[in-house]
Amino acid sequence: MDSTAAVAVIDVSALQILVDALRARSYTVIGPTVRDGAIVLAELGSADELPYGWGVRLEPGGYRLRPRPDRAAFGHAAGPQSWKTYLHPARQRLWSMDRTNDAPATADNEPAPRLAFLGVRPCDLRAIGILDRVLAGGRHPDPGYQGRRDGVVIVAVECTEPGETCFCTSMGTGPAAGNGYDLALTEVVEDGSHRFLARVGTELGADLLGLLPRQGADAEIQAKAEAAVAAAADRMGRSMPPVSLPELMAGSREARRWEDVASRCLTCGNCTMVCPTCFCTTTEDVADLTGAHAERWQRWDSCFDLDFSYLHGGSVRTSGVSRYRQWMTHKLGTWYDQFGSSGCVGCGRCIVWCPVGIDITEEAAALQAEREAGP
Repeated sequence: MDSTAAVAVIDVSALQILVDALRARSYTVIGPTVRDGAIVLAELGSADELPYGWGVRLEPGGYRLRPRPDRAAFGHAAGPQSWKTYLHPARQRLWSMDRTNDAPATADNEPAPRLAFLGVRPCDLRAIGILDRVLAGGRHPDPGYQGRRDGVVIVAVECTEPGETCFCTSMGTGPAAGNGYDLALTEVVEDGSHRFLARVGTELGADLLGLLPRQGADAEIQAKAEAAVAAAADRMGRSMPPVSLPELMAGSREARRWEDVASRCLTCGNCTMVCPTCFCTTTEDVADLTGAHAERWQRWDSCFDLDFSYLHGGSVRTSGVSRYRQWMTHKLGTWYDQFGSSGCVGCGRCIVWCPVGIDITEEAAALQAEREAGP
């Protein structure tokens, strides 16, 4: 990698050149766009489809678009989807079989599309890294995940506009982009100027940056970009208590707070569906009415589902208390034992998309307060 080209400044018009270059290389470009009253992830045919001039207003159980006074393309916090939707889809067929001359089952081996992710937030960048460890690492990697993940181009965008429910700073996952990107952008919007500080992370990122009209990054623009990210760190709407979360979860097994949160929790599983790291699945077999054709499908599952812990004779976790406790203690505690990090990246989606507005940071703080108060 040419170190002299590792940092540069590009104009907002370069985003279209970047999209065109990726599409010319047969990549399907996925990025944020405004649709149905939300900023969602979808295939982009043009950089004009990015959510220029739109931000979001977030609260427990609430999400609203809001117009911005500028034309920032990435001045918004996490939306209802994460990149997990494309890397670990909600439903996928594993194999199919036709009862014709005892033909064997045929696995679905269609080649995965070449994906390019444009606009990955730092919290979601960390989430992709976590999914890599869970689904592509270890002794039994998921071949479907590996096939979709290999060759994905990641253009990260550092966070300069956190939402009211964001808490990535306290989880150590943002607002600056960590490792794992090919190209990282920091948006700087000023009167009459709309630029991005671009940093190269891989050889591919250097190749892409080399295709764009660019200028050298002087000390002034670098300082402005760093200041915007630092300011975002000071404007987080939420934070986790500054304690060892694994120890807190391990020491709160019998806390009274679980009863309180369970009285509000609908056990709907929304938090697990929008979480960028929840990965649990189940399988189901289906057949047509004749019985001549059968398929096996894998779909997302949730630890809030009563059947999730079903063993011969019944479910292990029958109460809402036990299911919520399982989700939160695994996410913040025992995930460390399994995968070496927290399963939470501080994106705040579980707070926003909970129908009754349960706030995981509030629950963690309440558990800590109860623990400090003693028995």
